[in-house]
Amino acid sequence: MATYEMSVSVATQYLQEQSNPDQASFVFAYTVTIKNTGTVAAQVIARHWIITDAKNHTQEVKGLGVVGHQPFLQPGQSFEYTSGSSLTTPQGSMKGSYFCVAEDGHRFEVEIPEFVLSIPRTLH
Repeated sequence: MATYEMSVSVATQYLQEQSNPDQASFVFAYTVTIKNTGTVAAQVIARHWIITDAKNHTQEVKGLGVVGHQPFLQPGQSFEYTSGSSLTTPQGSMKGSYFCVAEDGHRFEVEIPEFVLSIPRTLH
């Protein structure tokens, strides 16, 4: 029986050199790994992000592909990319989904679990 599954993992990094806290600009990079954990090859067609800052201000980002690619993943294959987001607060979160189409035509969504964007805690 065919299974249509992708796993998503995310690593984040605060980009201090691109941020300007005095002007409420906090820039983060995130590296996403998408792995086809199903039994059918599938292509990532589109993304939908929900980005929320510490003041509960939300923005949505929708678009085709990921960083200009629509990776086609065989079972067991993964695709990794790095992108970024700018917040007006030192903390926030992101979550969303990928829209995928399997090579047999089946369409499915893959949830991107919520992850936190936060400047590192500093000790004095």
